[in-house]
Amino acid sequence: MNAARTHAHSRRITTLSSTTWLRLVFGLGFVSIWWTIAWREIRPWSDYYFFPLWLGYILVVDGLVAVRTGTSPMQRSGSRVVWLFLFSVPLWWVFEGFNEVVGNWNYQLPTRYTRLEYFLLASLAFSTVLPAVLTTTELVRSLRLDPLRFLPGILTTPRRLLAVHLSGWVMIALTLLWPRYAFPLVWLSVIFLLDPIVTVLRGRSVASFLGERDWSPVFNLGLGTLVCGFFWEMWNVYAMPKWTYDVPFVDFWHVFEMPLLGFSGYLPFGLEIYVVYALFKRLLSQAGIEVPEMPVSSRSDRE
Repeated sequence: MNAARTHAHSRRITTLSSTTWLRLVFGLGFVSIWWTIAWREIRPWSDYYFFPLWLGYILVVDGLVAVRTGTSPMQRSGSRVVWLFLFSVPLWWVFEGFNEVVGNWNYQLPTRYTRLEYFLLASLAFSTVLPAVLTTTELVRSLRLDPLRFLPGILTTPRRLLAVHLSGWVMIALTLLWPRYAFPLVWLSVIFLLDPIVTVLRGRSVASFLGERDWSPVFNLGLGTLVCGFFWEMWNVYAMPKWTYDVPFVDFWHVFEMPLLGFSGYLPFGLEIYVVYALFKRLLSQAGIEVPEMPVSSRSDRE
């Protein structure tokens, strides 16, 4: 069976389309060039490194997904992947709003920007977050790992959905009232707030997977986001512009600029990203607009 699987995988590699190889080549080229520009601070180009560097990352990972599975977000969806970039912009601006309260990260900029310049450049950078995480999650998914399969299913009821949704509002309230102590709730509140809404709208929510006793999306999204987190923090450390952290109680044992315990926030952040994607996807599908399918379960190709 392993020999057959290896043979099938080798055959898939040899029959990959030229566009897949172009994505890999261009992606690696973008990463190599813009990583060098960022760390050597070759100005003014280094001021704008974030989007092209992460576009290169997305192209590489998309190509690797195609190598492993014979399909990928860009291969399946073509220009419709632009929706993923568009969803990402309001997603991260929400977290920028949270950060105005908790003050856990600060940006260092190479020059002064007008408000409009800052908004446009920041939005362009923020647009890469969701596609990077969901494409990396699909690569993790291709490994077909399911280490949480021993966990029980969690059935959804109207009362339970309401309780979860209200818990999201409580988390936001606690964060606003006591940001120094409640700041970790930033990385949970969006899940609790929005996933019940996705469920009620009959979208593919996290709760719908757990109701089928399928915890693999939780693992795949967590690991996929952690991989992205490693590259976010690594590429950030010698770049300019960059960010630094001020996290109460855990500001020690730094890996790059991030406190070691801070990496744990990437695990639920992946679920928040997925829930926002699932909500936008459901709303747009009801309006007759087709959005890329981004599978996250190791057990099924149906999402």
